[in-house]
Amino acid sequence: MASLKEVRNRIVSVNSTQQITKAMKMVSAAKLRRATDAITQMRPYAKKLAEMIATVSAKTEAGQENVFTQVRPVNNVLILVVTSDRGLCGAFNANIGKATIALIQEKYADLHAAGKVEVLTLGKKGAEYLGRRGYKLNTAHTEIFAGLNFNKVRVVGDEILADFAAGKYDVVELIFNEFKNVATQIIRTEQLLPLQESADSASNASNVDYIFEPSEEQIINELIPKSVKLSVFRALLESNASEHGARMTAMDKATDNAGELIKALKLEYNRSRQAAITKEILEIVGGAEALSA
Repeated sequence: MASLKEVRNRIVSVNSTQQITKAMKMVSAAKLRRATDAITQMRPYAKKLAEMIATVSAKTEAGQENVFTQVRPVNNVLILVVTSDRGLCGAFNANIGKATIALIQEKYADLHAAGKVEVLTLGKKGAEYLGRRGYKLNTAHTEIFAGLNFNKVRVVGDEILADFAAGKYDVVELIFNEFKNVATQIIRTEQLLPLQESADSASNASNVDYIFEPSEEQIINELIPKSVKLSVFRALLESNASEHGARMTAMDKATDNAGELIKALKLEYNRSRQAAITKEILEIVGGAEALSA
């Protein structure tokens, strides 16, 4: 049995940890509100732009011939993985890492064996997770969530678009956590390039007609790169909100667990203290009987 001093020190230590987890939960809750506001405002804009791209691409020759819509034989693949820069958010980052590995093994196993699958990570944890497991990293954009804005995403988007247009990659996949609520994040895998026309977008495209000014080709060349960058930005906003929700949930559970541990330690402390008192009383009684004998 641990001494009273050891148990007392453990109680103090766990109590300090509980205060930290409470503070982290409150900070994540505050950040979560701002992050959910940002993604709520972004979703309708991103959806409408995707519909416009589908309409214009389907109805115009310029859209069908654009380099970013051309389907080529798949020889080289880039997977864009969105994780967080920090931990302490449960299985948030590990789940994305596992989903990335599953995608590579199920869809691009032969290309991976040939060294033709690269991973570009947005977030420090993704680079650490996949790098330790021997996956080929293109580059890692760490600290991208520090002051997240579209200017940072534009740099990444330009890099991806340039590599695809140059033929360095034939397919670009995007994996991220989509925010549903505080306790639930949904892992999404989307093909970023070449652009694909969804069924919903196709049905909307048949009902809409546009007058193009200055020209179809110029508008296509402007909208498609913007749409790709916006898709990456939306994924980052979704992941940012998901991260704070996951951390808030993890810290809430950690706080509860610390409370249960403190209760158990206090019970152990009281039992040890009572045992020590009883032992002292027995020693005193025993000594008194010895003197009176």
